[in-house]
Order: sequence, then structure tokens, then C-alpha cells
Amino acid sequence: MAIAHNGNLSNGVMFPVRDTFTGKPYDRAWAEERIKWEPLYEITQIKGDGETHPFLSPNDEFADYEIWDQGNLDLSEFKKDEMLQYEYGRSALAVGLQLEQELGVNPYKFGFIGATDSHTGLATAQEDNFFGKHSGAEPNPKRVEHPMAKVGDAEYTGWGMVASGLAGVWARENTREAIFDAMQNKETYSTTGSRMLVRFFGGWDFTDADAQNRLPANVGYGKGVPMGSDLSRAPEGKSPSFLVGALRDPLSGNLDRIQIVKVWLDDSGERQEKVFDAVWSGDRQPGADGKLPLVGNTVDVANATWTNTIGSPELITTWTDPEFNPEVSAAYYARVLEIPTPRWTAYEAKRFGIKMKKEIPMVNVERAITSPIWYTP
Repeated sequence: MAIAHNGNLSNGVMFPVRDTFTGKPYDRAWAEERIKWEPLYEITQIKGDGETHPFLSPNDEFADYEIWDQGNLDLSEFKKDEMLQYEYGRSALAVGLQLEQELGVNPYKFGFIGATDSHTGLATAQEDNFFGKHSGAEPNPKRVEHPMAKVGDAEYTGWGMVASGLAGVWARENTREAIFDAMQNKETYSTTGSRMLVRFFGGWDFTDADAQNRLPANVGYGKGVPMGSDLSRAPEGKSPSFLVGALRDPLSGNLDRIQIVKVWLDDSGERQEKVFDAVWSGDRQPGADGKLPLVGNTVDVANATWTNTIGSPELITTWTDPEFNPEVSAAYYARVLEIPTPRWTAYEAKRFGIKMKKEIPMVNVERAITSPIWYTP
């Protein structure tokens, strides 16, 4: 298999609808080859997050996460808004549904993983253990006092690098063969560095009682299919239900919420998306606008620490699509959000006694993104 880099700097050529070299329409053979050899997509890494973008998802309050064309780099000379739809994972799911209608095969029916793209050979995806990309990205000491102390320098824009990410793989056993099979099956999820555990199953008969089972995988496999799989032919009068749960990384923040993201095409073939809050910590309730209040923030930036006095160590629930149309194809995936914790730049400021520029983010919201589950009529 081939796993392409996160496409957020691809200038619109990662998930095109036409051949980017000739401009000719794709055919079914191309679509079959694309999904055969690229069953996974790297949705997050050191050069930014690739789930979605505020321009593409204006109603998603968490879309503006480690976006590389904002603040740290001025990409306006070559980055155009119309390119973004072909660069991010969420919009690619919708583009894939459109191409499936045209070609009979969805070339972008991929699962999600995270990776680092650091060239150090070091496992440094955690915020408090981040070493950057490689020695060539280190600052020029004659021009820059410290990599985070100057913004927009021609030779170094290091503060925008992201301490991300990791790939979660649900394999039958810890062997190369089993892990490779699980990746081929897309039973994977990404995180931005946190080692949280995430389960996501889809079916037609999950109940509230299933979320109380202490072995959710037994219920999930017994009554449904895992992340990366398909549902089809909805039973009469039923909507797809999902069993989703997450357990916090013991060395990271508590969990804020789990969301279900739905992507589909409307009657006119236009791409649509919606983010649903499925389960959350505390006794918060959605406001009149349907938005759940923020969980809060316990980060002490000056000391690069936080307290887990908010959030929950684990979250689990069943969720049923309240707007299901059995005649419409759709993709669903889960997004798990932690409470705010210090970004790697906060740790650097603390360790080296640096006063950071106001443009530099110091707080992070780690997250996990599961591979989708697709519904096809």
C-alpha cells in the first residue's frame, strides 16, 4: 500500500475530480486502482492537521486546528480557497461520494491514520517531547535568537510545526502480518499525539445498554462493523446506530467530548456535512444555537502544566442518526476531543525562559479521528 502525505500543501491536487496533468475525466479503472493502492490517508502530521479547514467547515467550531495557511506562513501567493476542497480529508469523503455516483467506485474511500513526518528517527509526537522535523529546519543562529522567538523569518518558521501524530491500529495480534491486514481493512484511527484508545462501531441494533458493557468490542463486533467498514441496505424503519467510546491517555488530558461527523450529498448532488455532539463530560447542555458550551481551560501557560479537574477519563455512548435518509449514501466518523493542554511551544518557553510572540499558540486540544463507516443504499 501507499500512504500519501497529508495533502494540506498539495495546492488542490491530492483529491482531484479530474486528471491534474491532462484535465481529462477519470474512469472506473483509475478509481479502482486509487483505492486499491491507497486505502489509508495521513490526516495529521508535523506540517498541520488535514481533517478540515474553517473555509470548508464554517459551522465547525473546532475546524481551526493547526491550519498551516494561517498565521505562521503566508501562503496567499499560491494558495487559493478553491484548492482547499481537494486537500482535506473530510471534503475528500464527499468528493469520493460524488465520484462514486459518476464512476461506480469511490476512489477516496480511505481510512485515517496520523504520522509524524519528522526525519529524526525519534518518537516525538507528544507536546512535552517534541524535537522538530530535522536538523535542516533548525534556525540560523546568526539571524534568529530562537526558533519560536521570531515570526515569519525566511529561514525558519519552526513554531508552526505540530507535535503530531500517531496511528492507532486495531489488529488481531501484535505481528507485522496482523497489523498490515488491519491497515488494509482500514480499522485504524489517528491522533495528534495523544495515546487515547478509541472504538467506533456501526450497526442497526445498538442500544443504550450496549454502552454500559465493559467489553465494548465484544458488543461492537457482535452487533455491527468496526471503523473502516460498510453498512448497506437499511432495514425497514431503522437508522444506523453507532457505538463509540474513548479512554484517555493516562499522561495527557481528560476527554471533553466525542462527536460524530456525517458527510453526504443532498438531492442536487451538493456536498453536505454536519457535526453532532454524541457524548460529553460534565453536566453541560447545548444552548439555543445547538452548540455545546466549551469544557473550560485549566492550562497554566507560564508553567506549561494543567489540571485534569475538568473533563472525563472515559466517554462511551450509542448514537443514532436523527436525520437518516435510507436512499442517500453517507460517511460517518468519530472525533474525540481532549480538554486543553499546553502546546509544545509552552514547554519550550518554560524550559528556555523565552517570552513568545503573541501570534504563537501556546494551548493545544489533542484529538483523535477514526476511519469512517460508510452507508450505501
